[in-house]
Amino acid sequence: MLREDVTDAIRTAVFAELAAVGYARMSIEGIARRAGVGKTAVYRRWKSKLALVLDLVSAVAAEGLPAPATGSLYGDVRALLEVAAHALRHPVASQVIPDLLVEAARHPEIADAIKSALLDGQQGVAAGVVRDAVTRGELPEGTDVDRALDLIVGPLYWRLVVVRTELPAGYLDDLAASAVAALKA
Repeated sequence: MLREDVTDAIRTAVFAELAAVGYARMSIEGIARRAGVGKTAVYRRWKSKLALVLDLVSAVAAEGLPAPATGSLYGDVRALLEVAAHALRHPVASQVIPDLLVEAARHPEIADAIKSALLDGQQGVAAGVVRDAVTRGELPEGTDVDRALDLIVGPLYWRLVVVRTELPAGYLDDLAASAVAALKA
């Protein structure tokens, strides 16, 4: 039987190792050292660093973003942006996400895991926001969920992950208003 505390320590160590050295330079030895376990403890759970990272991405995505339920489209979009901004500004996430996206270009398995874990999870939240807004009469039936996700999260991702600039005061409020206006257009 595998001890859950050891598994949790290894998962935490993977995040730290990814942030410190990136996927390409990450090693099972480094992960084991950070977790305070032997390499065999890691290999008992995962056959390779790729399997370990894929499992980790899936585990994080399974936690998902909380579904906002404020009672208005603007409120739901603003709440989703707040949660996403918090996640994207996290020091480890801000190091790990860009590196994993680079590795996704080299490893189709990572690309597929990121897509199913992150994108499908976000679409689920976006789908809920759209569905609730349609039910309240704020959006028309048949509103495109993919477009909604692009409009809501795309600019935030661009600014925090790609360009890496801070959010000016009021940015999330303005972005929420702009996304809602675009969705209603």
